[in-house]
Amino acid sequence: MTCGLPKTAVPSSIHCDHLIQAVEGAESDLQRSIVTNQEVFDFLESAAKKYGIEFWRPGSGIIHQIVLENYAAPGMLMLGTDSHTPNAGGLGTVAIGVGGADAVDAMTDTPWELKAPLVTGIHLTGKMDNWTTPKDLILHLAGKLTVRGGTGRILEYFGPGVHAQSCTGLATTANMGAEVGATTTVFPYTENMRAYLHATGRSPVANAADQAAKAGYLAADEGAEYDDVIEIDLSQLEPTINGPFTPDLATPLSQFGAFVKKNGWKDELSAGLIGSCTNSSYEDMSRVTSIARQAKAAGLKAAVPFLCTPGSEQIRATIERDGLTESLRGIGATVLANACGPCIGQWKREDKKGEENAILTSFNRNFKARNDANSLTMNFLASPEVVTAISISGKLSFNPMTDSIVTPNGEQFRFSPPTGDTLPKAGFTPGDLAYAPMPNPEPQPETEVVIKETSSRLQVLKPFESPFAGQSEKELKDMVCLMRVRGKCTTDHISAAGPWLKYKGHLENISENLLITAVNDEGGDVNVAFDWFHQSSDASHQGTIPAVAKRLKSRNQPWCLVVDENYGEGSAREHAALQPRFYGCSMIVARSFARIHETNLKKQGVLPLWFADKADYGKISSGDRVETVGLSHVIAGRPGAQITLRVIPRNGV
Repeated sequence: MTCGLPKTAVPSSIHCDHLIQAVEGAESDLQRSIVTNQEVFDFLESAAKKYGIEFWRPGSGIIHQIVLENYAAPGMLMLGTDSHTPNAGGLGTVAIGVGGADAVDAMTDTPWELKAPLVTGIHLTGKMDNWTTPKDLILHLAGKLTVRGGTGRILEYFGPGVHAQSCTGLATTANMGAEVGATTTVFPYTENMRAYLHATGRSPVANAADQAAKAGYLAADEGAEYDDVIEIDLSQLEPTINGPFTPDLATPLSQFGAFVKKNGWKDELSAGLIGSCTNSSYEDMSRVTSIARQAKAAGLKAAVPFLCTPGSEQIRATIERDGLTESLRGIGATVLANACGPCIGQWKREDKKGEENAILTSFNRNFKARNDANSLTMNFLASPEVVTAISISGKLSFNPMTDSIVTPNGEQFRFSPPTGDTLPKAGFTPGDLAYAPMPNPEPQPETEVVIKETSSRLQVLKPFESPFAGQSEKELKDMVCLMRVRGKCTTDHISAAGPWLKYKGHLENISENLLITAVNDEGGDVNVAFDWFHQSSDASHQGTIPAVAKRLKSRNQPWCLVVDENYGEGSAREHAALQPRFYGCSMIVARSFARIHETNLKKQGVLPLWFADKADYGKISSGDRVETVGLSHVIAGRPGAQITLRVIPRNGV
């Protein structure tokens, strides 16, 4: 809107999947959310019309499933403003998650830049069977690599094990590459990709990919070398459960019962949730239905609330036509709207806050308080098959491969391994076509894009003032350290989702959640900061982090943060960079950064610096005065230039 262009320079689409809250079920939840968020949806639709952008209406599905069904293609380069954009890698797309400013670069024909990544080769041999799934592959790999192991790297899978997996299975693996920090995940073109393209009405794309493959493209060059290689024998994998509170704490299913006992947790599950962008394919739903039908035949139902989120209208309509939905409801499942829902914190859960409990999901992320705003909810990640079976048992330690459940008749029941169809035998049905846009719409420049000045949901962004304003030298001077953040600080910590998502279009309002779940290293308290230089007798030195940040902003006092490892892990949400900048943050110094967040900070004019010596993390405290030395030389491009920090402790010593 601010670039003065009549249309986007590249094909673009808008997806409304984050604002539909799970309460009762698909139909009522969708209608309630449309009414509640009408102002935001109208704004997005009008902007799409004005600039010729395809607009997928609320209820159409989750962006990543829609992209796989409609846009992704082998050999394509795609950007998406969500960290799980690499999901499209399941179709051989080089799909990279970015912040909004990076996407604007592409949409306005501005060169888009990416620091050249390393490439980790992952050689797959063998074949999965029985209970093991592509979700278990990436859960296992997350345990090996950790949440930082893929940072600055592309994960390239190769070997015979790749070709044994379905297209949507590859997408699941690619989706969760984000959880190890990978730039993206890629696969060679396979027969199963071809089959998926034909099944989703894209035979011309499949034919073009066939020709490219015959010409030697869409696969690694013969003799290709990798920066490192990981060997995985799929036949040796077993189902895996990851968590709680971090997606890289991996425990094989055979050891999970002992893990529960060792930690002294109650052997109780409080809810099971399947679906999401990671695991809502037809294959996923087909296999969990085989488990549900076994349970129903034995007289069993889900022992806990069991929620199912279809990934798209096409998936919803197809599984309903084929009787899968009826079978899931037959064991007590609640089918939610085609949207992100509980995965992004859009879940009006009735359970009491502040009580420890365990949920099991087939989602991709399990940060503290992410799903239900309860910091004591332990979220474990697993395949949808394992989630379904354990939800029927109700016991967290239940192993469906070996354990039995007592039926209402007093008999011992054990599950057989799940089975299902990779693609629907009768083909996909699109469902309600009203959700989908007309392809390649022409811009309608006469369309008015309305943002009311009184709106609490939408606000026009105003350009930030340069941190060098009024200075002849390009150095950051006289900053105050707001706080030193301890430990894991994801984008969920920096800018919480859930109920705050309604303010995503209003920077001033959403900034009220800045770092509200971050831990202050000076004392270990959550959402506590100190204003050591305030002059008012009406205010305490201590306050919430947003409150102290606002005080500094009101005094035109620039400030900085000191943070720990992998700062900004998680989503691509640009608000995690916009909000500190809005309150006057000029610099963040970290032991290490997550890739997307580091880029987002740069785009918003916040200087991200890495400690050369990570032990220096503890040498800067709240209230210390900090300034850069050498930044002007780096900006000028002087060879070998380095940045150092001059720190004056708040006590002057």
